[in-house]
Amino acid sequence: MIKSENFENLKNKIIKKENIYFLVIILLTFFLDRYSKFFILENFIGDTYYINDFINLDLVWNTGIGFGLLSSKSTILYNLITLVIGTVIVILFIVFFKSDNYEKFIFTIIIGGALGNFYDRVYFRAVPDFIDIHYGNFHWFTFNVADIFITLGIIIFLLKNFVK
Repeated sequence: MIKSENFENLKNKIIKKENIYFLVIILLTFFLDRYSKFFILENFIGDTYYINDFINLDLVWNTGIGFGLLSSKSTILYNLITLVIGTVIVILFIVFFKSDNYEKFIFTIIIGGALGNFYDRVYFRAVPDFIDIHYGNFHWFTFNVADIFITLGIIIFLLKNFVK
């Protein structure tokens, strides 16, 4: 049981003015991802949509983690991965609340993207990926808007820790 003064301290840490701003950014990131996926799922007929010489829209359903890694037809593996992802999101929130504002921004975009993909894993039992970057016959892994936010957050986090 949490003592009332510990609960008050936790509540005061969470309801700081800057935390509210960052939580709004998490929600905006999440809803931007949801809107992009909703648009694709509502308007995608099944063909590949040519955007230009380097980008196509091509819907694929990812049951694995980032870039299709660990994809499997095993329900047990899928549920285990989903549980691990949910746990990581909770840990990211804990680290978020203990971080300074610069790091909070990094965790904000990672959490927003992770929540978008987590929602899909729970609701659809797969994540819709649809952005296909390619050069000639070489195609990068198909990804979505949430993956962009997660990747940017991780790159910024790594750069922050390597370039001081």
